[in-house]
Amino acid sequence: MDSEVVVVVETGQDNPQADPYAPGARIEVRDTEWMVRTCTRAHDFDEDGWVIRASGVSELVREEDAVFFTGIDEVRPLRPEDTRLVPDLSDRFTTSRLFLESVLRRTPLPQTERRLAMSDAFLLDRKVYQQRPAELALRGLRPRILIADVVGLGKTLEIGLILAELIRRGRGERILVVTPQQVLEQFQRELWTRFAIPLVRLDSVGLERVQREIPAGRNPFLYFKRAIISVDTLKNQGKYGQHLRNTSWDAVVIDESHNLINQGNLRNKLARLLARHTDALLLASATPHNGDTRSFAELIRLLDPAAIADPDRYSPPDISHLYIRRTKANDEVRDQMGEEWPERGPSRPVNCAASDAEERVFAELAGTWLGAAPLDGGPVVTKERRLFPYTLVKAFLSSHKALETTVEARLTALTGPDGGTLKDPARHKEHAALLRLKETAKGVGDDDSAKRAALIAKLREIGVGPRSPERVVVFSESRPTLKWLRATVPGALGMTEAETALLHGELPDTMQQQVLADFELADSKVRIFFTSDIASEGVNLHQQCHQLIHYDLPWSMIRIEQRNGRIDRYGQEHQPQFSALVLTSETEGAFDDRTVAEKLLEREDAAHRSIGSVEAVIGEYTAKSEEDRLLRDLLAGRTVEESVASAEAAEEAAVEVASMAGFFGDSDPQDDLPEPEYAPVPRLFSSTEEFVLTGLPVVAPETEVNFEDGMLAFAPPEDLAHRFKALPASYLKERAVTARLKVTFDRHLAAEKRDEARTTRSAWPEIGYASDLHPLVEWLVDKLQVRLHRSQAPVIRADVPSPVFLVQGVYSNELGQPTVVEWMAVTGLPDAPRVGDMFEVVRAAGIGPGMINTGAPGDLAALQELVGPAVDAARVHLDAQRAVYDAQIERDLRAPEERLADFEQMALDGLGEDWRRANRRGEVDATVAEQQQLMRKMRTMGEPLLRILAVVKGA
Repeated sequence: MDSEVVVVVETGQDNPQADPYAPGARIEVRDTEWMVRTCTRAHDFDEDGWVIRASGVSELVREEDAVFFTGIDEVRPLRPEDTRLVPDLSDRFTTSRLFLESVLRRTPLPQTERRLAMSDAFLLDRKVYQQRPAELALRGLRPRILIADVVGLGKTLEIGLILAELIRRGRGERILVVTPQQVLEQFQRELWTRFAIPLVRLDSVGLERVQREIPAGRNPFLYFKRAIISVDTLKNQGKYGQHLRNTSWDAVVIDESHNLINQGNLRNKLARLLARHTDALLLASATPHNGDTRSFAELIRLLDPAAIADPDRYSPPDISHLYIRRTKANDEVRDQMGEEWPERGPSRPVNCAASDAEERVFAELAGTWLGAAPLDGGPVVTKERRLFPYTLVKAFLSSHKALETTVEARLTALTGPDGGTLKDPARHKEHAALLRLKETAKGVGDDDSAKRAALIAKLREIGVGPRSPERVVVFSESRPTLKWLRATVPGALGMTEAETALLHGELPDTMQQQVLADFELADSKVRIFFTSDIASEGVNLHQQCHQLIHYDLPWSMIRIEQRNGRIDRYGQEHQPQFSALVLTSETEGAFDDRTVAEKLLEREDAAHRSIGSVEAVIGEYTAKSEEDRLLRDLLAGRTVEESVASAEAAEEAAVEVASMAGFFGDSDPQDDLPEPEYAPVPRLFSSTEEFVLTGLPVVAPETEVNFEDGMLAFAPPEDLAHRFKALPASYLKERAVTARLKVTFDRHLAAEKRDEARTTRSAWPEIGYASDLHPLVEWLVDKLQVRLHRSQAPVIRADVPSPVFLVQGVYSNELGQPTVVEWMAVTGLPDAPRVGDMFEVVRAAGIGPGMINTGAPGDLAALQELVGPAVDAARVHLDAQRAVYDAQIERDLRAPEERLADFEQMALDGLGEDWRRANRRGEVDATVAEQQQLMRKMRTMGEPLLRILAVVKGA
């Protein structure tokens, strides 16, 4: 369930429960049975004892989640010694086999299991390089890493794999994903269609839905346990801050996390708040470094406050446990891609000779605005006044429409919106020049635009037109340019406006998502996608398109690379093709596209082909900082070549910056990395398909189930249909998901249906892939868990020489995470108890679908007498195994303990003898104490969960 019921039962007890309850343990509260999910200390709630989060097992509370406080609630544990043995009379002992399988699936992997367990369970090609981030995340003290792979390598898939591993470990129950608003739907759909992880989308429509469905004042982040929301919506802490401060997460994902870097802004405050309230933190950005080592240190400290002692002095090895960075040139990436991701084509400039009307604008700009003397002749020239001529130039290099809009905005700033008296009388000369420039720009008609004519010709050349399937993305920095192009270009090609799409930041969030989703569909009418740079980050435009045209070029190689990455990315089936329109002028002193833009286009292409990314070449890490540096150099009289060359030379010469360049090559240069290790995942059924097809008739006998040609279809019971409510209402309605659920266990069929979905009205497939995380599978597990009455264990007859007690043993830490998980087979009772591996016994006894149940197992009294000795033997074995697991935990904690000691020493050394810097000393002490407490909480503690699951009796 998504809602959480807090149950408080006054008991008058003076002594709180001394020990925690392990996940999976059964408890009784108010004569109802519950299964423990987590158990943590109650300090944060101003209570004594423990906070138990549990799921209802008894009929009256089934599907409910609750929170109990052992200091005030009467919580009675169900003791393994009280287990009552009952015969299993089901055909082929199906009841017992399903119950055992459900326990296996519900039990989290132990904390010490660092190997990958879910790598091949989802709808994606097996790419080891995409598994590396999960491998790194599981290796750390907590799963907190920065995924800094370059544009297009599949960061969303890497995030999905990490979340899946966390869910399998019981550390992914509550998930929050924060993204830019334009990629909400894309990210949500990827996690659902590939991993079967449902996230509720809290865009403007989703938030309205929340307000309708939950009581006023309720915390929406408690109501929906897995959600995706835009950073712009969530950063309003005045509205959501209290809810966020009262919510703890298992995992938080922040996409495009470079937007968090500037300390003090709302996004940064949001990130720091979320970092304090989550166990796992996954940051993703292709450009996470803004060139300022201190700012980048703040980003890293979100992951690990003790990672960097001195924010002015650190290097990639210092944080290698927290980030991973690969480029397309990485050996492992290149080898695994093969022919699946074609090398991008060259970036081709398309020269456009200015028309006579445009030359007059160039002349006006050159003669009036680009001279050395300021327009007003005054002695003071502000930076803004010096930069404004370049603003005019850039606007005109986009279009005359963009120039007109820029001039109008400047005139309004000078005179006010009513166009009255000049606010600054000294600006008369500028005002007159603006009016003259405005009239000159108005003299440029649609047919006078050389770039528009070249765009139309280029579109015809690549085959864009009526009844043609060819598509193209056209980027521009200017909204007026985009709106003008959309209004005038289609008609010149014999196309309608409906065959184009327009995306920019003024559109509502839901419309942005709809425009992007529509362009992915094969049967979409859209052939020309006009977009601003809002689509230059995080957006997939490659599904049906491999052509991209820069109508105007940003003065930033980073931005050019980001734009190109929209179609040059994993999953592209054709060679990406890039063109850039370059406006040229014959006017003396003119500043045309050859002056800056064309040179940056060439440099970006060379940098991409040499090392796969431009940041490490130029020593700039954001588009804005790169453009600002270029403008400073232009104002100083340098050419573009001199500006870029000086940046490259500085990058090579500066020790500090050169060390930062290490963040932007491959984070691990080895070309012989060992294959990831894969964890054995215990199962009694050969596949998820067999488990579901066997269990579904048992838990829903009245449901008519159809399984044909690899597809399972049935009308989901109400409690199962409820689990899909997080998904978009439009998808549920269009695909009738809650009326007739359709899933498949065949990855090829699922991939085929996913691809087919892009040829229809919705990119959401009609048939979903039933991974182990699918709500259907989780629902089935929950239903099977409660079919046996509390404190019961079934008796199975099989080929064993003497009775075998199958026992589950679990120890946990203070965080509620299992640290010891043992599956035991106890034999030799009562005189010579031995404990072996449960799965070896199960295999040797032939427990499986081929069994035959011939009837009741006879008198169970003698077996019942062995319950106590079986529990005692299991407890002794579990305690012995605890030492083995604890030793591994200590080995795992050794590296973070050493890093923490180094951090403390270096941080205190940095303070010197100036003990007046008490605030900094206090921060260091607090950080060390916090990390030490975290490590203490990760160690095994308390009493174990021991549970007799079944008894195997000789036939």
